[in-house]
Amino acid sequence: MDIIHIYTDGACSGNQLETNIGGYGAILVYGKHEKEIYGGEINTTNNKMEMLALIEGLKAIKKPSHDVYVYSDSSYLINCFKEKWYIKWQSNNWMTSQKTPVENKDLWEELISLIENHDVTFYRVKGHISLKSKKTDIPKHYEKFLQVNGPKFDVDEFKEIVKRNNRADELANVFIEEYKAKSVI
Repeated sequence: MDIIHIYTDGACSGNQLETNIGGYGAILVYGKHEKEIYGGEINTTNNKMEMLALIEGLKAIKKPSHDVYVYSDSSYLINCFKEKWYIKWQSNNWMTSQKTPVENKDLWEELISLIENHDVTFYRVKGHISLKSKKTDIPKHYEKFLQVNGPKFDVDEFKEIVKRNNRADELANVFIEEYKAKSVI
């Protein structure tokens, strides 16, 4: 069975302002099939948009029990699952180690429920790597990617991951730009 690859990103224009606009983007790749999705909301946070990108990506999978590789530049999202933060949160009645309520509990619960339907592996990608710029040190970024994620990928696969992660970022900004355009009219 082919692996489903999900590339996600979130964005938030005016992240700390009450009048902010957030967007998310995800790309699903399954064999020769590819699907792009995006959306967003106002008065949100970047972290919520990062989570919604993955939620919507997982919801787009029609059947359970797939191997899914998730690529994201969100340490918040990736570390939660790689380091199993959510298990401690659940056992502490959704409280952090500082005894404060876990932010975005509703989204974490939805994500956990969706992830339980599949065998999901998470990979962290540095965001906004320009593959077109001659100033970009691709070998350095590739080496760092391997340090974080292990030696599973060759340099061409790494470049494809970066390309799709950059596209997910573009999709995350589509909603923001569309919303701003509507607001001007």
